[in-house]
Amino acid sequence: MTTRFRATRIAGFVMLAAAFATASLAFVAGGADAAIVATVPLATSGNYAVLGGSTVTNTGNSVLDGSLGLWPGPAITGFPPGLVLPPGTTDTNNAAAQQAQSDLTAAYTNAAGRPVDQTTTADLGNLILQGGVFAGPSHGALSLTGPLVLDAAGDPSTVFIFQTDSSLITASGSTVSLINGAQECNVFWQVGSSATLGTGSTFVGNLMALTSITVNNGVTVQGRALARNGAVTLDNDVFTEPSCELGPPPTTTTTAGGPTTTAGGPTTTAGPTTTTAGPTTTTAGPTTTTAGPTTTTTSTPAGPTTTSTTLVGGGGGTSSTTSSTIFGGGGTTSTTGPGIGTIPPDSELPPTGANTGPILWLAGLAFLLGLALLGVSRRIANTDPS
Repeated sequence: MTTRFRATRIAGFVMLAAAFATASLAFVAGGADAAIVATVPLATSGNYAVLGGSTVTNTGNSVLDGSLGLWPGPAITGFPPGLVLPPGTTDTNNAAAQQAQSDLTAAYTNAAGRPVDQTTTADLGNLILQGGVFAGPSHGALSLTGPLVLDAAGDPSTVFIFQTDSSLITASGSTVSLINGAQECNVFWQVGSSATLGTGSTFVGNLMALTSITVNNGVTVQGRALARNGAVTLDNDVFTEPSCELGPPPTTTTTAGGPTTTAGGPTTTAGPTTTTAGPTTTTAGPTTTTAGPTTTTTSTPAGPTTTSTTLVGGGGGTSSTTSSTIFGGGGTTSTTGPGIGTIPPDSELPPTGANTGPILWLAGLAFLLGLALLGVSRRIANTDPS
C-alpha cells in the first residue's frame, strides 16, 4: 500500500501545482492586455489643423495642411497671407466648427480621464518613452527643453497620451520625434490651461488645450493645435497632417552578393566539375546546376541616437545610466557605445492581445486531474491492506 499510495498522492499534488502555475500564467498574460492604450477619438475635430475658441490670429505665411475653424469667437485674422491647403476649409462660427468644438470637448475629457501608466519628470527633454499614459509629478506643468523620442517598439497602433492640469511649454529648437513605427495620429497632449511652442521647434501630435495655444515663429507641427475656449496664435508656422498608416512599419530587404546567393556553391549531378565563386565551369559531361537557397537580410532603420542616456525599463530588466531616460513597458533595455543603441522591439513591451481562455482551460483540467488522483490515493489507503 505504501508505494502505490505515495505514488498516487505525489502525482495528485503535482497536478494541483501545475494547475496553479498555469492559472498564474493566465493572469500574467491577461495583465499584458492592460498595457494596451486605446486611441482618443477626435471625431470631426480631427479634420482641423487649427481650431480656436475665442480667436485665431496669424502673422506671416503660415501653412495649414488641414482645415481652420473657430467657434464661438468672432473672427479669424491673418488668412491670407496664411494659407489653408485644399481640400481644407475655413469654418468661422458655422455648424461644422460648432460640432468640431463639441467633439474636441469629448476628446479632451476622454484623454484627461485615462489612468496614468507612468509619472515622468516635469521636463520631458532627453526622454525616450514607450507607449502609455504619462503625467508629471502631481499632474503639474510640463516642459520640453530638449529632444523627446517616442518609441512604438514596432507596433504602429501604439498610443501616447500626455496629461497636465497646468501648462505645456516647449523651448526654442526642442523636438519631438517618432521611432520604430510610432505615428503622429496616436500622440495626444491634454493641457489643462495653455500651451506654448517655442521658436523653431518641432512638435508632434494632437495638442488639445483647455484655454489657449501660442505657436511661436517658425514652428513645424506634425499634427493639430486645438483650443477649446481660448485663442490660437500663429506666426509663420507649418502644420502637416498627421499620418496614420495601417500595418507594421516598412522594412528594406536586400540580398547578399546579388539577387541569389547559393549555399556551398553549385551542385552538379553528372561529370566532374570545377567551380569558382559565381558561375559554374564544367570540364567533362553535361552538368545540371541547382541553385541553393536564397539568403536575405532584413534591415530596419536605426532609431535616433543621443550622446547621453538613462534607460529605465517600465517592467523590469537592466538599465545603464548617463543623462537621457527611457520609460518603457517592460523587459531589458541597453545602450550600445556612447549613445542609444538599437532597442530590440521584442524586449520592450509585453505581448498584446493575449488569449487566456485556453490557458485557463488547461489549468482547470490539471486541477480536476489532481483532485482525482488524490481521491484515488485515499481509496488505496482505505482498501489496500498491503
